[in-house]
Amino acid sequence: MVFSSLTFVFLFLPVVLLINYLLPKKAQNYWLLIVSLFFYAWGAHNFVLVMILSIILNYCFAIKIEECKESKILRRFWLLLAVVVNLGILFYNKYLNFFTSILNSVFGDSIVITNIMLPIGISFFTFQALSYVIDVYRGDVKVQKNPFYLGLYIAFFPQLIAGPIIRYHTIAEQIEKRKMKLDRFYNGVRRFISGFAQKILLANAFSVVADEAFSCIGQPENLSITFAWLGAICYSFQILFDFSGYSSMAIGLGKMFGFDFMENFNYPYISKSVSEFWRRWHISLGQFFRDYVYVPMGGSRVTSKFILVRNLFVVWLLTGIWHGASWNFIMWGLGYFLLLTIEKLIMLPRNDWGIISKSLYRCFTLLAVLLGWVLFRADGMHSAFYYVKSMFGLSGNAFFNGNTVRYITNSAVLLVLAVLFSTPVISNTLNYLEKRYRIRILIDLCYIVLFLLAVSSLVMGANNPFIYFNF
Repeated sequence: MVFSSLTFVFLFLPVVLLINYLLPKKAQNYWLLIVSLFFYAWGAHNFVLVMILSIILNYCFAIKIEECKESKILRRFWLLLAVVVNLGILFYNKYLNFFTSILNSVFGDSIVITNIMLPIGISFFTFQALSYVIDVYRGDVKVQKNPFYLGLYIAFFPQLIAGPIIRYHTIAEQIEKRKMKLDRFYNGVRRFISGFAQKILLANAFSVVADEAFSCIGQPENLSITFAWLGAICYSFQILFDFSGYSSMAIGLGKMFGFDFMENFNYPYISKSVSEFWRRWHISLGQFFRDYVYVPMGGSRVTSKFILVRNLFVVWLLTGIWHGASWNFIMWGLGYFLLLTIEKLIMLPRNDWGIISKSLYRCFTLLAVLLGWVLFRADGMHSAFYYVKSMFGLSGNAFFNGNTVRYITNSAVLLVLAVLFSTPVISNTLNYLEKRYRIRILIDLCYIVLFLLAVSSLVMGANNPFIYFNF
């Protein structure tokens, strides 16, 4: 079940909300845990036991760490065991087939492993559970003695499948006691509709163009230079509105149930540097790697440039691997490692002296991100290389063809809207008008219209799964 389905919007969500608010407060957490496991089992019934196992194991690891306060050795043992077990489960389910294929190609072996299906959202809930155990070890949070409350933290359905990766300390108090406020619920509904519309009306529409362009790989007569660029741009908007749309829906749903989740996106395409892009894109993942990998290794405050480069390499290799068991994702992560290394050691120091134009550097950032998305979207390294060559006319393709005319004509309005909605212009304008002229009702009507348009599109069958469900 996905948030952008009619079943979720008109059946699951209303029933869960109604029963939740009819129950006494002490029973609400148990109800939300039950429906969260049901939500997960709906689309991944074979893997709900993996989720339950994760809850039980991490509850026990945190309890054992808390019990061993007087022994650093035992505390470290239980922490190490927690890390090994969590990452071991993740490795088995997500990476075993990939690494087996590498071993077979290197050593000429024929190790055969039955195809292992990937549990939905395993990268997200594994990192979330692991962050809790590490924070208990560090003394940043108190251990949760109620296993059902911890289960709700790990499995809560709004952020279960594709984040944000919630840190326990940000909602610990909300799990124990939270106030249901009408304003919070109202803002949650607005936020959910905003994400719902982003996903259905924008992301799904751009996926049509992007899918067509990437399906033309190996067909120079169909993949012209301009169509290749159009396809890459459309995929850039697709993944933005797909993922940020999901995050907005998750944040909105959280508010409806009395929870405040962190923001996961902050208009990443207005970034002036690659570093800034990653402070605005998938913020929760960036903070996870910063707090649990980069900073413990020394971060940027190191005296040796070699150590700085090493730290960046480890973080971005892991970031690429986290996204998927594929050379594309690994090279995508290492590409950002190279960009950020160059940026930190060469470009930004020079830019402080005004040698590099800020506008030029902003364009460079957008180009780097765009080419990165080609690597992210393509089926393999060969396909990605061919597509990039096509963008620059190096695959024997024409500059212009009928595909470009047809899709630009059909997508022109959407492209303009995408540019506007990928900046704070629309949001800031609406906020100003609402405060200045007290037109809250009119803006509410706009949200209702957006919702009805999105539902109409769904009824017509225009829906695709969220991209980040695969991670």
